Amino acid sequence: MLQRDTKNFETIPVGSLGIIPLEGCKTLGKKVDDYLIKWRNERKNDDHSTLAFSGYQRDSYIIDAKVPRFGSGEAKGIINESVRGDDLYLLVDVTNYSLTYSLSGHTNHMSPDDHYQDLKRVIAAVGGKARRITVIMPFLYESRQHKRSSRESLDCAIALQELVHMGVDNIITFDAHDPRVQNAIPLHGFETVQPAYQFIKGLLRSEPDLQFDSEHLMIISPDEGGMSRAVYLANVLGVDMGMFYKRRDYSTIVNGRNPIVAHEFLGASVEGKDVVIIDDMISSGESILDVAAQLKKRKARKIFAACTFGLFTNGLDKFDKAYEDGIIDRVLTTNLIYQTPELLQKPYYVNCDLSKYIALLIDTLNHDSSISELLNPVERIHNVMVKYNKAQADKNN
Repeated sequence: MLQRDTKNFETIPVGSLGIIPLEGCKTLGKKVDDYLIKWRNERKNDDHSTLAFSGYQRDSYIIDAKVPRFGSGEAKGIINESVRGDDLYLLVDVTNYSLTYSLSGHTNHMSPDDHYQDLKRVIAAVGGKARRITVIMPFLYESRQHKRSSRESLDCAIALQELVHMGVDNIITFDAHDPRVQNAIPLHGFETVQPAYQFIKGLLRSEPDLQFDSEHLMIISPDEGGMSRAVYLANVLGVDMGMFYKRRDYSTIVNGRNPIVAHEFLGASVEGKDVVIIDDMISSGESILDVAAQLKKRKARKIFAACTFGLFTNGLDKFDKAYEDGIIDRVLTTNLIYQTPELLQKPYYVNCDLSKYIALLIDTLNHDSSISELLNPVERIHNVMVKYNKAQADKNN
């Protein structure tokens, strides 16, 4: 369990807490708000009646903000209450394509560009009156365009610089495609958070017979770019890891990228072992399903795919078939981005909820306390594994 350490809250808040979840992040924002309301009502302190704690306990910390659109598709940000002196946290999901708007009578689905523009509109509506602005953007806008290999734009770096120039103090993202993009804003706060603990918890909740040792479990990176995630998790769990690397056809370009010819495996034998494939996102899903099929050919026992962001850009049919064919056993993704109702109903899907974690980050930062312990989940992972192993032992006895 995530522990709320009381010593973190001996300091006074930076300012009155305010949360602005943009339209695409309303569901997650409501869950975060519910946790904050509950915790702050439980936190009784004589000092809370002082001026420094003005507005500390409220019915809701969500600020009333809107981004209405004109018939031409243009928009404006509106904040319907005062935010002067507030410590503001803006939540935005740039991948939520379920939202639509009218453009000259046509229905348009919102793209990442639309969500990013709406975020800037809300920041502009704040007008520099807030004490501090923190943007929580789980899927980092344009994070897949993080480096330049020819004459091409550096969209993610430009977006980060644009946000800090508008007055944003801190940016919190989850599992950034390449954390080095923070070099674009070296004098401002940038945190990329790993949901490793939530993946382990989700896996333990859904699988009753896991064994955490190198004879029974292995962590796999589906490509060389995600090696650090797999190395970290394998070290924390005390198990082996393996890696696939992609052989691409660099002579052709399909859908803006060089097609993958084959996945080649580096690592120890996976025969008879449970395998966790860990990555930052599932886009079309082709890559991760190919890796799962390769592992199944190598006689892996159960295969779990754990990815922070489940985009599923080509639908779920391929995953349904892979599950029916026994190629994949579980797919774990977080609720940091939009999840379709169809996905949530799938028998193989495990939803890893990050709302409590985000609420804890916001609560701690509002008190200007260190979040370094929250960013390092090793102790929490070990605690939940001890409980799981104890429950297994009790059941066997």
